[in-house]
Amino acid sequence: MVEWIHPGIVILFGSLLIPFIKWRRVKKVYFLSLPIVGLIILILTSMGVFGTIPSYPDALHKWRIPFLQYTLELGRIDKLSMVFAYVYVIAAFCMNIFALHVKRDWEHVSAMVYVGSSLGAVFAQDIFTLCFFLEIMSVSAAFLVWFRGTKISRGAGFRYLFWHILSGACVLAGGTIHAQITGSIEFVHFPWGWGWDYFGYYLICLGFVINAACAPFHSWLSDAYSDASITGAIYMTAFTTKTGIYCLIRGFSGVELLMWMGAISAVFALFMAVLENDGRRLCSYHIISQLGYMVCGVGLGTWMGINGAASHALCHIIYNALLYMGASCVLQVTGTCKFSETGGLYKYMPISFALYMVGGFSISGWPLFNGFVSKCMTIEGAELLHQPIIYLLLEGATVGTWLHTGIKLPWNLWFQGRKEPPADIKAKLKDSPINTPINMLIGMGILAFLCISIGVYPYILYGMLPHPVEFVPFTVTRVFSIVQLFLFTFIAAWFLRTLIRGTPTYTLDTDWLGRIPGRALVLFCEKPLMAFGSFLDKNILRAAYSVISYSKNPTLTMTLTPTVIGLGLIVILVLFTLLAVFLVI
Repeated sequence: MVEWIHPGIVILFGSLLIPFIKWRRVKKVYFLSLPIVGLIILILTSMGVFGTIPSYPDALHKWRIPFLQYTLELGRIDKLSMVFAYVYVIAAFCMNIFALHVKRDWEHVSAMVYVGSSLGAVFAQDIFTLCFFLEIMSVSAAFLVWFRGTKISRGAGFRYLFWHILSGACVLAGGTIHAQITGSIEFVHFPWGWGWDYFGYYLICLGFVINAACAPFHSWLSDAYSDASITGAIYMTAFTTKTGIYCLIRGFSGVELLMWMGAISAVFALFMAVLENDGRRLCSYHIISQLGYMVCGVGLGTWMGINGAASHALCHIIYNALLYMGASCVLQVTGTCKFSETGGLYKYMPISFALYMVGGFSISGWPLFNGFVSKCMTIEGAELLHQPIIYLLLEGATVGTWLHTGIKLPWNLWFQGRKEPPADIKAKLKDSPINTPINMLIGMGILAFLCISIGVYPYILYGMLPHPVEFVPFTVTRVFSIVQLFLFTFIAAWFLRTLIRGTPTYTLDTDWLGRIPGRALVLFCEKPLMAFGSFLDKNILRAAYSVISYSKNPTLTMTLTPTVIGLGLIVILVLFTLLAVFLVI
């Protein structure tokens, strides 16, 4: 039997050849072929070429590498890892089509390294391998932010990197404690309880929660994604956060705390989205909201909850990439995505608008779109566990999602009561309904097709999920209740449409709780601390020169001024204090 080929390694190292291909057309074909090769490997794996895929939580183990007294395992293949791997390579192919017009080779390299390391993370069997791939993901994604080339994006990229280095440090520290206690580095379902005995597992869980952008550890997402490059942001919507969800399913399913954190995050992000004036930033907050559904499903811990989390992750990658593509098309064509500066684009970008609305219907949970299937599964899991508060929070978040992504964003970007866009934007538009590069529309079209096909025939999705599925989404009660809820929301929004019109805003998020003391620390180091250091340095040197001068003529020692004597005593006191601290430590 042929040994398994790791699709993540193929894509990661294959991407390094992109800058060295001279012919532009060959380079584009090669760029598109990388996720296709990954998809072929996964299809062959599913067909049993590399061994039969066992059911979750069992696994087929491949690629063992000796490391110290442990064994690193890069290939854990089961139904849970395969469902994430499949959607990763399919989404990457659509995103590559969308980014095909970009001429920055190293941006393509960063994107493919990001995709390859994400696959490496979902196939990782041990904590050390997982940390290794998570850190590669962090660095490559930070470059996707920096490729925007603005001062704001530089800061956002560094903040993104800081959060994910912190996340990786938490996972590595917790994994080291786990290895010390158990003698194993295997990435398994970890125990959970209250007390210092579980401190290592708290750290691992915190690292995964940061990656999953669950409130209050979410602000890095809206900060970085909205300031990333036009195409780089599309990749970022899919991989980091879903890998965090995968890790939570694998390691902490059934933890009740996650159920409450997820439900609150789903609602909290909607309140932040109310204030937004930027299309991509609004979509970022809806990523956080939808991730709340997934984290909640993980916390439910039942087969229905885990299937709901996995299916919603799969569907979310598809429809949210489509939403971000729609907003990025506006940014590509007009140079802005702010509601207060756009409007009246429906005549010039009708295809982008139509494809965006497929994503809007999907994320909101309209029947016959994929979000309806995955959302209902998660909400049904809460209902079966008799969690009425969780059920109401998730249902309320569904209405809020339709209000923002289905009504507010398209109304402000494409309509806003304007028959024509503002003069400065109109000058950039051609008198044609196709202003968007054709490759961007093709990428959006494939994702829109997937949104509808899974929504119409959800059994495509059911066969991929880690546990057997016995769920019928299209019941008369469920369909009619959600449709009438959405219709009433639309009517109310139409009559109150002036209230949802975009106005310039500046949103303060939870990251300011860290930024304010951080800025104060930097200012303290730059001014008072540096001033004290300069004062100390200058006077110590003065005292030293005085000692040297007087040592040459001991008879003058009695003429030392009180100031010099005082400075000498201060120096001696500081030295003795440092010595005492060193001895105590």
